[in-house]
Amino acid sequence: MELVRGFVFAQANCKEGRDAEREMSYAQLFAKLDTNKDGQVDVKELRQGLRAMGVNLDTSTEQKMFKAGNADQEAQLNFKEFSNYLRDHEKKLKLTFKSLDKNNDGTIDASEIVESLKGLGMHIDPQQAKKILQSIDADGTLTVDWNEWRDHFMFNPATSIEEIIHFWKHSTVLDIGDSLTVPDEFTEEEKKTGIWWRQLVAGGMAGAVSRTGTAPLDRLKVLMQVHCQILTNKMNMYDGFKQMLKEGGIISLWRGNGMNVFKIAPETALKFTTYEQYKKLFAGDRKTVAPHERFMAGSLAGATAQTIIYPMEVLKTRLALRKTGQYGGITDCAKKILKKEGLIAFYKGYIPNILGIIPYAGIDLAIYETLKNTWLNNYAKDSADPGVLVLLGCGTASSTCGQLASYPLALIRTRMQAQASLEGGGHPQNMVELFKSIVAKEGVLGLYRGLAPNFMKVIPAVCISYVVYENMKSTLGIVSR
Repeated sequence: MELVRGFVFAQANCKEGRDAEREMSYAQLFAKLDTNKDGQVDVKELRQGLRAMGVNLDTSTEQKMFKAGNADQEAQLNFKEFSNYLRDHEKKLKLTFKSLDKNNDGTIDASEIVESLKGLGMHIDPQQAKKILQSIDADGTLTVDWNEWRDHFMFNPATSIEEIIHFWKHSTVLDIGDSLTVPDEFTEEEKKTGIWWRQLVAGGMAGAVSRTGTAPLDRLKVLMQVHCQILTNKMNMYDGFKQMLKEGGIISLWRGNGMNVFKIAPETALKFTTYEQYKKLFAGDRKTVAPHERFMAGSLAGATAQTIIYPMEVLKTRLALRKTGQYGGITDCAKKILKKEGLIAFYKGYIPNILGIIPYAGIDLAIYETLKNTWLNNYAKDSADPGVLVLLGCGTASSTCGQLASYPLALIRTRMQAQASLEGGGHPQNMVELFKSIVAKEGVLGLYRGLAPNFMKVIPAVCISYVVYENMKSTLGIVSR
């Protein structure tokens, strides 16, 4: 980027009226990119030329540049198309710059970044605002003038500060098979343009593929959580897989996965809808909500969604534990449970499930922010962009810690869901009785039965989810940032 600033824009740092000098800078850049001197710049020349100047474009950015500047839709740009793109992009950047420059002094400072993000319903402290400025600021003044703003975003699809917000949002679209996550945050612009529902669809599809890919480990977890209480010998992972294969063959490894995938859509929709309503309730007459209010809104949204779809959780557990021929499908399972145990059976284990939301969400969010800010403070130097791998790592680690904290409650929930369907399970126990019984018979470690397969599925789940999510974003026309 420094080479771009030094070579190309040295002559462009002028008043807007000096169009000739700006056109000359465009011509200089085009000539540098047109390595074979045929009067055209193709994707390969653009990528290699900008990379040599310190600018790395992703595929979506390249496509956007060619689509915006290429009138005849060919895979190359002539100088007129190239300069038209830069000129139009510069106009958009100018409008955004003016909207952020609240006091009209020709520069953007940290307080204006904070104020602008507040208007979008997002709170950051001055230090975080400075990090954002440092990623744009070229001369170290901790303010950004028009030239710095233009130079930074000239070869970036971003035309708004909202694009930078993406790196500060705790995105939960990457599904690791857990239902306790706080809903994702969407800006007003994302809601107006319909990006929000595309991201939810992409996330839902990623979750479906991810859960299906890790379903054998998930079913093994459920078996180890439940059957360790009634078998004389403790079940390990090898014994669990051996038992599943012997009883129902390879296909039995995916029992319960249909319901696990089916519940993604209603659960995600309910979380998002109720999250928005709870935020409005907490905000009252204010336009924004405080961080702690956002956390409470997210937790309540998760609790509301779980309350409504909880019968699906019970069905998923019963279907995962079923023997060959026991149920004819989801509907048959629901009918038999209703006939034998009554409506109350669909809410067994509900209380420990709801109690698990607060520690999971709180620890997940706290550790995510701590890890992300630690990385930014120690390794980011002058960048406000942690990068995809860092954010994935932070999200995976924080979700894993959240699961670890809430796992005993998840285990008790699963055992309560399964009690009536087990032979030799004894009389039904409530949450407290079950907790005491597990600790007395199996020790504290008994509260963590099935933890190994649960952790083993995290990494493959995140990887599968990320690959599918990125491909779905491309299919649905969501520009990667």
